[in-house]
Amino acid sequence: MISVNRAAAALVEQMAAQADVLGITVSRLPGGARLLDCGVAAPGGLQAGKYLAEVCMGGLGQVTFLPLAFGADEGPAFWLPGLGVAVDQPAIGCMAAQYAGWAIKRGKYFAMGSGPARALAVVEKLYDKLGYRDQADSAVIVLESRQLPTDEVAAYIADKCGVPVAALTLLIAPTASLAGGIQISARVVETGLHKLVELGFDVRQVLSGYGAAPIAPVDKDDMHAIGRTNDCVLYGGRVFYTVRADDAELADLIDRIPSSASRDYGQPFYRLFKQYGGDFYAIDPLLFSPAQVTINNVASGRSFTAGRLNAGVLSASLLGG
Repeated sequence: MISVNRAAAALVEQMAAQADVLGITVSRLPGGARLLDCGVAAPGGLQAGKYLAEVCMGGLGQVTFLPLAFGADEGPAFWLPGLGVAVDQPAIGCMAAQYAGWAIKRGKYFAMGSGPARALAVVEKLYDKLGYRDQADSAVIVLESRQLPTDEVAAYIADKCGVPVAALTLLIAPTASLAGGIQISARVVETGLHKLVELGFDVRQVLSGYGAAPIAPVDKDDMHAIGRTNDCVLYGGRVFYTVRADDAELADLIDRIPSSASRDYGQPFYRLFKQYGGDFYAIDPLLFSPAQVTINNVASGRSFTAGRLNAGVLSASLLGG
């Protein structure tokens, strides 16, 4: 059986063994949970972000760095640091593990929770569609927050996961950090899969996924960083899925998958967020998808493509152009 928590625990040990090189700190909360700070008080960095993303995917995905060039259709050509993500078993690695579907709320503390621990806690209806539950005696969760978790938070997560607090590992990085930004760009494959779920497609039919997206320049605050990191996927992300499905179903879906299919497409995310008065949930949920999507159906050999990169919006968001 595939255990995303056991695989993630092995990656965590690699991180802890080279904490100084990665620019992270490893500590224990008073209650016993282990904490890896990848960007709150610790500086973090590129390699910390790579590890963070791979932990999120429960060891089922690999991240590589690469430069990404963008065309001059709407202004001068430019390039950005970027990443590629390769995932096998994407229904498990991306949706059962990586997806940030667990809102952690305890008292005044709030963080978005992603990673393998979700597959132990199973507090989301999504798992009914995936048919996957992890079985492990330790849990690993990634928190997107600027506030370090407390013992109360750790105890709550451990209880939901059914493991002792001392068997829980929490990794944390805020959005406005290099490691935090990298792990969000590395969600490019997951974002498209989630859109497929929303459109009623059984993502267990997806055999593998590959995606590429730019890495956002680190912003001065987390709200602006949320805008930039979203734009990396919405306007600069591309994905390629290998599936086994029905051609007619894919032909009906393909034009509805890219971000450009949304009514809210076409401006930097932070501006859109302000337009809706800061109400995140007022934004069209169908906006959240890569800019360009290709699906290769191994059952027929046909491929389907829709969407396009938007260099103009990407430049305005990330480079102020």
